[in-house]
Amino acid sequence: MKFQRTGLIAGIALTATIALTACGSDNTDTKSEAGGAAAPSAGSCVGGTLAAQGSSAQKNAMDEWIKAYSASCADAKIDYQGTGSGAGIKAFTSGLADFAGSDSALKDDEQKAADAKCGAPVLNLPMVVGPIAVVYNVQGVDGLQLSASTIAKIFAGKITKWDDAAIKAENADAKLPSATIEAVHRADESGTTDNFTKYLSKAAEADWTYDHAKVWAAPGGTGAPKSDGVAAKIKSTPNAISYVELSYAENSSLQKAKVKNGAGEYTELTGDAAGKAIEGAKVAGTGNDLKLDIDYNTTQAGAYPIVLSTYEIVCSKNADAAKGKAIQGFLKYTASTEGQKALGELGYAPLPETVRAKVATAVDSLS
Repeated sequence: MKFQRTGLIAGIALTATIALTACGSDNTDTKSEAGGAAAPSAGSCVGGTLAAQGSSAQKNAMDEWIKAYSASCADAKIDYQGTGSGAGIKAFTSGLADFAGSDSALKDDEQKAADAKCGAPVLNLPMVVGPIAVVYNVQGVDGLQLSASTIAKIFAGKITKWDDAAIKAENADAKLPSATIEAVHRADESGTTDNFTKYLSKAAEADWTYDHAKVWAAPGGTGAPKSDGVAAKIKSTPNAISYVELSYAENSSLQKAKVKNGAGEYTELTGDAAGKAIEGAKVAGTGNDLKLDIDYNTTQAGAYPIVLSTYEIVCSKNADAAKGKAIQGFLKYTASTEGQKALGELGYAPLPETVRAKVATAVDSLS
């Protein structure tokens, strides 16, 4: 799979005013004169009120999509709350959310509960690719380089000082302080945590002895709620380190470590590098269920290895037909080429076209 090449613009705030054309336009490439996301394609504008929640990692993307879609589709009222992946899935299965955002595909037990709620199979639809940055706040240390083994030891509490021999060996020219490392993790159930610990369990098996999960399992460290809470904690805490989705790292102007990949390269996190990491991803689901299996040990040259795909969790068939059409209409826009193009400006990367086309086909099947 190939990613569309994209640069990541520092900072995610869009200062341009969205001035979108009416949703009946036949021009699928129509953009506002001031920039920002393109208007929805003809035929994808469906009115209705939707309440959704979940992944805070994708909230910046959702905010921009909702702004663009609602501006063109006056009868569409969509609310997305970044409550965290775990909370979003629970809200969906309990009937409090029309669809959920999750940084991980549903586990087997979650899938059974969601299928039962819908009375039909639930689909995991990858919609946003969000690289995970290893962020830190150490005065005078720029361009920190870390391998999976060293990252695992830091977050497992095996490395506790910034001038530890393992960190010094990877950063020979850095002036590392003899200061205690403040390792920060997500305090709430988080798909970002699930993906980050999945990376550690795959790329540093000898040093990370915990199962990957949405709930942080390693002892010690400090918890912070949601992605914006983690970013704020790192920004305000000297000698801290954590993991957060890239758009939050960019928005808070946090330092990002270069991470060693399976090819032995310390790679800076860019859109192109994240795209190279996902090239080896395989579709693990069946039919229109598009769970992805990411290779965290990729040997692709120039690949940044810690990436996640956030999913929209949706009923394949909704008991309320009007609600189903409203969900389908909005997701047709997010899965469209114009919807995906907006992501590069927000600190994300577009879906590879081969995956985007499959997602669009799956959305077409919703009812």
